Parts: sequence; structure tokens; C-alpha cells
Amino acid sequence: MKKTTDEIRLKVVAEIEKTEKTITKLEELSKPVTSTDAIGHVSRMNSINNDTVLAIPLNNAKIKLASLNKVMAQIGTDDFGKCLKCHKPIALGRILFRPQSLLCIKCAK
Repeated sequence: MKKTTDEIRLKVVAEIEKTEKTITKLEELSKPVTSTDAIGHVSRMNSINNDTVLAIPLNNAKIKLASLNKVMAQIGTDDFGKCLKCHKPIALGRILFRPQSLLCIKCAK
């Protein structure tokens, strides 16, 4: 089990780093254009549209990061790998495939 726990920890750490980079990138892309920036009306409208389009993936990435941090905090505790809803074990394959999983497949549906 130690090897599996270490494997999961490495997977979670890698996903946290990847998700943090994604958030940084999305936040950079969605920075507001100020009225003092010398760009045209069409470019300003494109910027506003991009903000709207990027809002959902940015929010999803932040939710994923919060879940990953929660999983990371649970590793090594009795709560690790247990569904938050039914308290049954989450399948190892699900944890390895989607480390931010806080629910078993049945409860996630």
C-alpha cells in the first residue's frame, strides 16, 4: 500500500502543479483591458468576449485545484480514498485516473 500511496501522492502533486500553471495562464489571458490601453474598439470587444469564454475553464481549474489540495491533505489519514457522500472507498483506478475525485463513481453520477 505504501507504494500505491506514494504513487498517488506523486500524481496529485503533478496535477496540482499542472492546474496551477493552467490557472496562471487563464488569469493572464483574461486580464482586463483598461480604458487607457491604446487598442481599437473591435480589439476591446474581443477582449471582453475572451474574458467571458475563459471564465468557465478558469473557475473549473480553481475547483479542481481545491479538490486536489483536499485530497493531498487527506493522504495518510483515515479519510483518504473515501467518498465524501457515502463514505465507501473510491476505486483505486478512479483515484489514479482522476486524482481530484472526492466522490465514488456511483455518487458522482
